[in-house]
Parts: sequence; structure tokens; C-alpha cells
Amino acid sequence: MVYVIYILAGLGAGVVTGLAGLSAAVIITPMLVSLCGWASYDAVTVALASDVLASLLSAYTYYKNRNIDLRRGALVTLTAFLGTVLGSYCGYLFSRSNPDGLGYLSMATTILLGIKFLIKPMNGGTDAMAKPSDATRKTVRAVLLGCVIGWVCGFTGSGGGVLMLMVFSLVLGYNLKVAVGTSTMVMTLVALTGAVSHISMGAQIFPVPMLIVVISCLLGALVSAKFANKCEITRLNKIVGVVLTILGVATILIKVL
Repeated sequence: MVYVIYILAGLGAGVVTGLAGLSAAVIITPMLVSLCGWASYDAVTVALASDVLASLLSAYTYYKNRNIDLRRGALVTLTAFLGTVLGSYCGYLFSRSNPDGLGYLSMATTILLGIKFLIKPMNGGTDAMAKPSDATRKTVRAVLLGCVIGWVCGFTGSGGGVLMLMVFSLVLGYNLKVAVGTSTMVMTLVALTGAVSHISMGAQIFPVPMLIVVISCLLGALVSAKFANKCEITRLNKIVGVVLTILGVATILIKVL
């Protein structure tokens, strides 16, 4: 049964990564913590490792459909890298004093993200080739926010993807698909940095479960990214919102009960 959970966690994580550029940890971390009894820091490590390939594959799919801003995405990646290293260390210290804390933070984040997509969907915006008004100031703001987002991702193992999504959609004004595509590009390096940092700080590795989760996540991302690039944006918001809300509530109830 536990291997079924690993597969479902990976598939679910891949789906939300490909659909909305979210971190795989919003699915993997709460499921491994609440259903499999994993330590939250170890669960976050698996989630970040899964994020690397899933985000890379998703980003490539969006790139083929011209839904990525390579230049601004690269700038944000640099500052997010620095924030992720610091966030990983802070997450390590926090996990030692509160072993289940990161898991509960991820569960709460999942619910909030789901409600956000349902109540305030990301509609409208420009494409990747358009130059936003006041471009220089917006780019500088996005780069600075990238450092903060990197810290959040490194600390909790989740939230980085959706925060990147908000930066590209709200700060730079891109439509949802371009925001998702650019977010997954940034998350590839952020997740890699976070995974390496967690492992170097002593996270326990379970090779077989990790391999199952990573492969499942990759398959989920492949299918969902192709679907997202063809899907109407309003419908995409609703699908992601419903999935995240249900999952967040379910994992918290299981953990509490």
C-alpha cells in the first residue's frame, strides 16, 4: 500500500507542476508526512528531487509552445538560487526543533493555494514576446522577489512555484501559461539547489521510494504540461484550485485523526 501512495504522490505532484508550475512539495511532502510517517525534512528532500526533472520537462514543453520568457526568468533564477541555499539551512534548523512543522506548513499552503485559484483566478496578461510597461522597474522588482521566493522554497520545500507564478503574472503581467512556463524554468535550478542543500545537511535518503516518486512525478508532469498548453486558462485555474483544496484538507484530516 505504501508504494501505491508513493506513485500517487508522484503523479499528483507532476500534475500540479505541469498544470500550474507549482512545487512538487505541495503534494509530496504532506502525503509522505501524513500517510507514510516520514520526517518532514526527508519528505521535503524527496519533493525537491522530484521537482528537478518534473520542472525541467514542464519548462521544455512550455518553451516549445513559446510560453517562456528566458531572459527575465534567468535573472530571477540567479537571486532565487542564493535564497534557496539560505532557506534550506533555516529549514534544517527548524526541522530539528519541530520535526512535523514543515509538513503542517505544506498542508496549510496547499489549501490556501487551492482557494486562491478558485476565488481569484489568473486570467488575462501578455505573452512571452510582449514588453511590459515600465519594464526595467518591474524586472528589478521581480529579481529581488526571486531571492525571497528562493528562501521560502528552500525552507518549506513548497510555495516557491506559486510565488514565482505570482511574480510573473502580477509583477510582470504575463498570462497564466507564460507565468507557469517561466516559473517551471526557474524552479528547475531552485529545486536542484534545495535538494543538494538538504542532502548535504544530513537528510536521510531512501533510494527505492525516491526513485518511484521521481519517475511518477516525471510522468505526471509530461502529460499535464501538454494538456495545460492546450487548455483554456479559466478552466485551468478551476482544475488546479479544486485538486489542491481537496488534497490539502484530506491530508490534514488524516494527520489529525
